[in-house]
Amino acid sequence: MAIYDSIAIQEILPHRYPFLLVDKIIELEPRVRIVGIKQVTANEQFFQGHFPGVPVMPGVLQIEALAQVGAILALREFEDRDEKIPYFSGIEDAKFRRPVVPGDTLRLEVTALRIGSRIQKMRGVATVDGNVATEAIITSVIAPRTPKE
Repeated sequence: MAIYDSIAIQEILPHRYPFLLVDKIIELEPRVRIVGIKQVTANEQFFQGHFPGVPVMPGVLQIEALAQVGAILALREFEDRDEKIPYFSGIEDAKFRRPVVPGDTLRLEVTALRIGSRIQKMRGVATVDGNVATEAIITSVIAPRTPKE
């Protein structure tokens, strides 16, 4: 059962297709931990070139998916989240343990190490069928969103 579906996620995150990489949130402990799901399908645009005939989800996009789940954990704490945008400021200890391929269900678990009004630091682990695919420490800055002129 989803705590947040894709529509609710888009009310929190600024990301949109094709760069929205989380389909639903299934667990949430505010300011502590969150779990999201990404259904990896053969229709993903990145599979056209990564790699033809041997489709593999790029590791950088797996980390981005973890960061998006972490951003939901952080941004939901801000009443004025429509005026905020999360930016990567660091990735540490990234490890890629297994390929993620079409048909996989990517479980994205993020645990807060530090949640502040501006700086967020979280540990993310992405798994498929209980096996670790990707893990990293992700730091982000929550900045004001500047309007287009």
